[in-house]
Amino acid sequence: MALWQQPPDLKQLNETLKNTIGEQLDIRFESFDDESISASMVVDPRTHQPYGLLHGGASVVLAETLGSTASYLCIDSSRFYCVGLEVNANHLRGLRSGRVTAVARAVHLGRTTHVWDIRLSGEDGKPSCISRLTMAIVPLGEKGPAQR
Repeated sequence: MALWQQPPDLKQLNETLKNTIGEQLDIRFESFDDESISASMVVDPRTHQPYGLLHGGASVVLAETLGSTASYLCIDSSRFYCVGLEVNANHLRGLRSGRVTAVARAVHLGRTTHVWDIRLSGEDGKPSCISRLTMAIVPLGEKGPAQR
């Protein structure tokens, strides 16, 4: 059984990136199955650090974009919203060009938190980063951080 409360619509998900950091970094939702969702991001001067390698912060942007979208697809958005609580990343290998692909899989889908394992790899399939994202699942009636 699929974990998605809302079936992913890749075209619609890609539209949500318009006018966001996701559009600036050329992030694209690529595919999904019953247990995972994937997206990719360009590796070029937009995402490089000063030495020509993929910036670790850009990898985290991809991981958090993918994981937070995955959480959103797992909740009843008429009753809840989700926000990031914590993200970490272990950078395993540098990339200089091409596209980096991330795959998010749920570790925990609880009532108030979700935890995602997000694996990034280069075009050669070798891992470049492992990230974990924890999301808070908040009832819509509660004030969000910007409303306090």
